[in-house]
Amino acid sequence: MHSRRPAVFVALQRWGAQRTLAIRHELDRSRTRALVLALVVLAVLWGPGSLAAKVFDPQTFTLDNGLQVVVVTNRRAPIVTHMVWYKVGAADEAPGESGNAHFLEHLMFKGTRTLGPGEFSKIIARNGGRENAFTSHDYTAYYQMVARDRLDIVMKYEADRMANLVLTDEVVLPERDVVLEERRSRVSNDPGAKLAEMVNATLYLNHPYRLPVIGWEHEIKALNTETALAFYRRWYAPNNAILIVAGDVTAEEVRPLAEKYYGVIPAHPVPARVRPQEPPQFAPRRVTLESARVRQPSVSILYLAPSYHSDRVGTDESGGNRAYALQVLDEIMGGGTTSRLYRRLVVEQGIAAAAGSAYDAHSFDLTTFRFYVSPRPGGDLDAAEAALRAEIVRLLKDGVSDEEVVAARRRLVAQAVYARDSLSTAPNVFGRALTTGSTVADVEAWPERIQAVSAAEVNAAARAVLRDVQSVTGVLRPKPTS
Repeated sequence: MHSRRPAVFVALQRWGAQRTLAIRHELDRSRTRALVLALVVLAVLWGPGSLAAKVFDPQTFTLDNGLQVVVVTNRRAPIVTHMVWYKVGAADEAPGESGNAHFLEHLMFKGTRTLGPGEFSKIIARNGGRENAFTSHDYTAYYQMVARDRLDIVMKYEADRMANLVLTDEVVLPERDVVLEERRSRVSNDPGAKLAEMVNATLYLNHPYRLPVIGWEHEIKALNTETALAFYRRWYAPNNAILIVAGDVTAEEVRPLAEKYYGVIPAHPVPARVRPQEPPQFAPRRVTLESARVRQPSVSILYLAPSYHSDRVGTDESGGNRAYALQVLDEIMGGGTTSRLYRRLVVEQGIAAAAGSAYDAHSFDLTTFRFYVSPRPGGDLDAAEAALRAEIVRLLKDGVSDEEVVAARRRLVAQAVYARDSLSTAPNVFGRALTTGSTVADVEAWPERIQAVSAAEVNAAARAVLRDVQSVTGVLRPKPTS
């Protein structure tokens, strides 16, 4: 189940939390700082009349081969985070090749013309760093965190595998078995994960977001050296990538290194991201999974929703305003212990152990707005669902108030203050934004745009999105004992 609240950068933008298959990369999801302290810091940093203040204040430039570079200086420690993001993910795979993007992510650690399998990882470890990678429907990312004087090393070898990956059956086929085992352990043995796959496949009728990032088992078995190399050659190019460096470094220091290592890699044509789109939906759907392994039953209600990018490129003229309004709605309905759902279902009615919402604004195409509830131990799941639905009806009938919107905006913008603290936050925020159609300017303007959201906009967005005909309800139950 989704736990409130996510990490600061997720709270700031909800960048793909529901779609990211963070296979070897775990993000901090704790919210340990008091809101009062956050508001004090906010008052200092943003002050009266300064809503246009920067979040990260990055520097950005583009190499001649099309590689976009973003540098965020952070002097808190003599450390740098180095990330390369590719604008390709599971939703860009060929039909019948589900899991290929994630499979290639694994294979990127298997060596190049100059390094043997696993050598890059050994070099990072010998230099006191750590590294990993992750795949989503919309992007694939690789990162290293090292001392600032080791940046040259990680740039050299990350650039090397951008251009010089070497794959043979001897390394590819055993790794395919690793991925299959990963799927068995993470999905086949987890009732919640199995239900999530079925819900996703039911919510999206035509769009490739319906496919699991890790892939269907029978299609993973068909992946091979040729499919992986074809995907690599098609999508992995400097003009389809973003280099983000954050930490104790400046753009003046990064630029010559980027030009030395990445700038020599030739650009090549990359396909446009043209994906099958969703048709109109006319009926609500319901998916139920019962398993003896279920210890905590739950109900989730998912609605198709616009993202920043889909709102801008669609027929709607709001310029993405609905996405910001939906973020405010998410904060009102599910933003921790002060939210409507927690207060009403957990505290006042005592019917739920957990209740909340989740909204992912950063997808390249449509995304989801989700409500969820779990009953108290021994409680009635049907009654908990009914109480959750009653709150949704109440929201659509009465709307949210100006006071609720003002408070939610304050909480959201306050969380942006903490986005400056971590060396990994800025690269993740910018990576998710830039691979899904947003810009550096969009990230920097986020506090101002959130502050501009009105109660009328929140209510209009709720009524446009929370429509039964474009929803799926997922029910997770313990299997009845015979």
